Amino acid sequence: MTGDTRTSNSGFVTNRRRLLVGFAGGATAAAVALRPAGVSAGPKPDEQVSEVPRSDRAREVQPFEGRHQSGIVTPRPAAGMIASFDTLAESPEDVERLLRTLTERFRFLMAGGPVPELDPKLPPADSGILGPVPAADNLTMTLSLGHSFFDQRPWLAPLAPRRLQRMTQFRNDALNASLCHGDLSLQICANTPDATIHALRDIIKSLPDLLVIRWKQEGTVPILPPSRDGTHESARNFLGFRDGSANPDSRDAAMMESVVWVGDAGNEPDWARDGTYQAVRIIRNFVERWDRTPLGEQEAILGRRKASGAPLDGGTTESHVPDYGRDPEGALTRLDAHIRLANPRTPEARASLMLRRPFNYSNGVTKNGQLDQGLLFIAYQADLERSFIAVQRRLDGEPLEEYIKPVGGGYFFTLPGVRDGEDFLGRLLLEAAASRKS
Repeated sequence: MTGDTRTSNSGFVTNRRRLLVGFAGGATAAAVALRPAGVSAGPKPDEQVSEVPRSDRAREVQPFEGRHQSGIVTPRPAAGMIASFDTLAESPEDVERLLRTLTERFRFLMAGGPVPELDPKLPPADSGILGPVPAADNLTMTLSLGHSFFDQRPWLAPLAPRRLQRMTQFRNDALNASLCHGDLSLQICANTPDATIHALRDIIKSLPDLLVIRWKQEGTVPILPPSRDGTHESARNFLGFRDGSANPDSRDAAMMESVVWVGDAGNEPDWARDGTYQAVRIIRNFVERWDRTPLGEQEAILGRRKASGAPLDGGTTESHVPDYGRDPEGALTRLDAHIRLANPRTPEARASLMLRRPFNYSNGVTKNGQLDQGLLFIAYQADLERSFIAVQRRLDGEPLEEYIKPVGGGYFFTLPGVRDGEDFLGRLLLEAAASRKS
């Protein structure tokens, strides 16, 4: 091939000279053309550098009570975090105090409001990083229990969810023990990272004798302007591809009942009904290597067009469903393409559906001078073995492994929701344990 100007089918300009000329000659015009109506460039006369950004969305409140915990089918806000803890609560009394206190703090933090004023001789009631009246800021806090929470407490072990297990290493994993497992996980999501950090510090301050943080990973979801046609696009990961194109519709209650929530099937303990399994993976992306890989090869590895998200066998949007039956030899979509292995679109594969809720993360620079970036993968499903574990086994050996490396995470069981003001997270589990004892 020569240095001819070329534009891929996906719409990405691949010729560097044209790209530079385009920037030099058209940057100003493009900036004006892309500027939304009513939006001016530069600060307004009455604004100054010390003013904080303002948003009405800081007052958004998510419900705390319900059959299921918030933060699972709730639309993702821009900031997310998984914090894993070990707990010193061993007796039924201490475990109940732990769960009641977490319930109380979740309820307060998700509602927002003024914090109490204490004697100045005492530590303040709140970190203060959101001011004296913290806004809810669309906060959700979701509590899940790990395999060790049950396994290390003989009085709870017989009541463990049937599919809950300790995460084991897959073929491409390089798991860092300091970033894996935990007695419990907190998923904290909000419009801003400050709100998630505020909530995390509140929990650590509220339970210093019962909780020890083990690891945490923060992440973000890119914020997009509204599309002109009203459609909703999936967010892009740090490989530049849309992530979530084939996700089940979280607004479809019937589908969520079969894909996400634990129900009557599966021989699960009665207390676990309306809960779900949480799979967490910290997946590092080798972005420098990926950025030097030809666009066509990137698209072949993923099985989708990079610009539109459309599958390689046709369509113009990410919502187009690939038909692998017309491509049995992999002429259009490689047989080992990521999307084809993850979801081969067979009746059997439908049983592996799960609800993904990922965030991009950026942790700075590694010791060897590479960007430490990747995906905080979070998925919820009614059957951990049938969904995440089965899909991950199908992906073992995929070409994408050259560019990604899972380094941490764990499996947890997300407790059913809190029904009313008298209820607390895990109440049914403790009642089941008390019933066995009696």
